[in-house]
Amino acid sequence: MSFSIALAGKGGTGKTTISGLLIKYLATKGKTPVLAVDADSNANLNEVLGLKVAETLGNAREEMKKGVVPGGMTKDVFMSMKLEHAIVEASGHDLIVMGQPEGAGCYCAANTLLTGFLERLTDNYPYIVIDNEAGMEHISRLTTKNVDILLIVSDTSRRGLQAAFRISDLAKNLNIGVGQSYIIMNRCKEEPSDEILNMIKNAGIQFAGAIPEDKALYEYDLKGMPSIELPVDNYMVKAVFEIFDRIIK
Repeated sequence: MSFSIALAGKGGTGKTTISGLLIKYLATKGKTPVLAVDADSNANLNEVLGLKVAETLGNAREEMKKGVVPGGMTKDVFMSMKLEHAIVEASGHDLIVMGQPEGAGCYCAANTLLTGFLERLTDNYPYIVIDNEAGMEHISRLTTKNVDILLIVSDTSRRGLQAAFRISDLAKNLNIGVGQSYIIMNRCKEEPSDEILNMIKNAGIQFAGAIPEDKALYEYDLKGMPSIELPVDNYMVKAVFEIFDRIIK
């Protein structure tokens, strides 16, 4: 049985960076192989991981809907082939990108096939990390139906926290079977105040911890360097790893 961890948060909170560092953490702890799923319509987890993506599942779904299936090949075989082509392999982890949302028309048949193939694929990985968009629709429709841990990433603003609380409420209303929900506060210049901690407690979410602001991460991003390559002795990486040590057994 795979152990699945999904990350969500409003745009700009750093959830994709934290997704990459979570994958780094799992690899460092020998919890491999990891399947990384980029379920954000603004897909960029591959940049954090330093990987190139040639195919997405959204493209495969679009092709099947339009009937772009070679003669003599069933839709099942076609989708299986496209899924294999969409997997980007790396050391300790593989990546699959969901791609852009579908356009007009019915995608029911394509989505049904895709869901089935994804369920078979995930059985091959003991750990799954899903970088999800804020709305949670992708995780509800197309990826794993049960999420062991939901990590909601927030910045230090009140609006950021309120967005995180809305995501938590939405996740409770979706049929995705969340085991534990946590909130992570990112880019903190100081420890969260008692007022903020009380807001989180009253929202019914467990506080996982705070991640300090980091200049090295900014420099990596500015130079186009994968943040997964940040050294483990970096103080931000150490803070992230300490959080994961507490919540991932």
